[in-house]
Amino acid sequence: MAQRFLSSAFMLTVSLSCTYLCYTIIFGRTTVISGRAYEGSRCPPSLNAAGKKLLAQSEQCARLRGVRAAAAAQTGTAGSSPPPPPPSPPSRWVRNSSLAQRYGNKKLPGVLIVGVKKGGTRAVLEFIRIHPDVRALGTEPHFFDRNYDRGLDWYRGLMPRTLDSQITLEKTPSYFVTREAPRRISSMSQQTKLIVVVRNPVTRAISDYTQTLSKKPDIPTFEELAFKNRSQGVVDTSWNAIRIGMYILHLENWLRYFRLSQMHFVSGERLITDPAGEMGRIQDFLGLKRIISDKHFYFNRTKGFPCLKKPESSGQPRCLGKSKGRTHVQIEQEVIEQLQEFYRPFNIKFFETVGQDFKWD
Repeated sequence: MAQRFLSSAFMLTVSLSCTYLCYTIIFGRTTVISGRAYEGSRCPPSLNAAGKKLLAQSEQCARLRGVRAAAAAQTGTAGSSPPPPPPSPPSRWVRNSSLAQRYGNKKLPGVLIVGVKKGGTRAVLEFIRIHPDVRALGTEPHFFDRNYDRGLDWYRGLMPRTLDSQITLEKTPSYFVTREAPRRISSMSQQTKLIVVVRNPVTRAISDYTQTLSKKPDIPTFEELAFKNRSQGVVDTSWNAIRIGMYILHLENWLRYFRLSQMHFVSGERLITDPAGEMGRIQDFLGLKRIISDKHFYFNRTKGFPCLKKPESSGQPRCLGKSKGRTHVQIEQEVIEQLQEFYRPFNIKFFETVGQDFKWD
């Protein structure tokens, strides 16, 4: 009986001693924590198994170990390694994208890339969508040319969620040559901003033909499709590849419903040689801060086209798809010159109307 009493008394003494010491000593040297001085290295070990168990269960020592770890991290003492740096805050693009997905609403687009086919519309879409204040639909909905009977609610449902501070954007390059598109877009909103990417119409036609040939290798030659009578230089304007490049005829239809100030014309050639410059002008047109700059691009010599170095939404560089930068079909120089002569009056009037010389001659 006496032996059990002595053992219990001894364990109680150890526990009380540890509790006291744990509140008065931490390190082998004096360190000020929260205005109090602590000295020592650690709670003394117990002299037997029972004492060790009590020590491990001591709530005070557990709290003290947390204080000691925090102090060591702050002062670099007690031989402890400094804590890892906090993770970098998410980029603005990631934050805005995440917030839009969680709290945003689906809205009708305020900006449309309406054309032109094989002009560089996909590049503009991919480049502008890395801006944190832009949310863009990745696919072409063809609402204003093929799916208009589905209604605006269906169209709105396709859009990404956006915050009030963000722009909703979509691109369908066939809109530019669709006669009903300007009226339909205007009926949705007369304040819509329009982006038109244009390119030398001869080069554009060859690119268009090259893409079609990759899908339908049995089609006639470019020369056969481009001319009704090549010897007389009669161009077949019913061929879509030729008709698209008559930009001024299509633009006149758009100007019946939109002011020229609502339209921004992008040079497909400068988009390749100076992507940052072209994207800077687009950001200005949209009222956005110039965030997309030279640091976002590098020139891919294999594709002959600029690629994104490292979009903020991705950990890897990104180039456009295989259909972009495809090697064009070789066309006789005489054919090219005939087409350049055909397009010249259309180009001159287009330059005068938009107030830009794209230097296609």
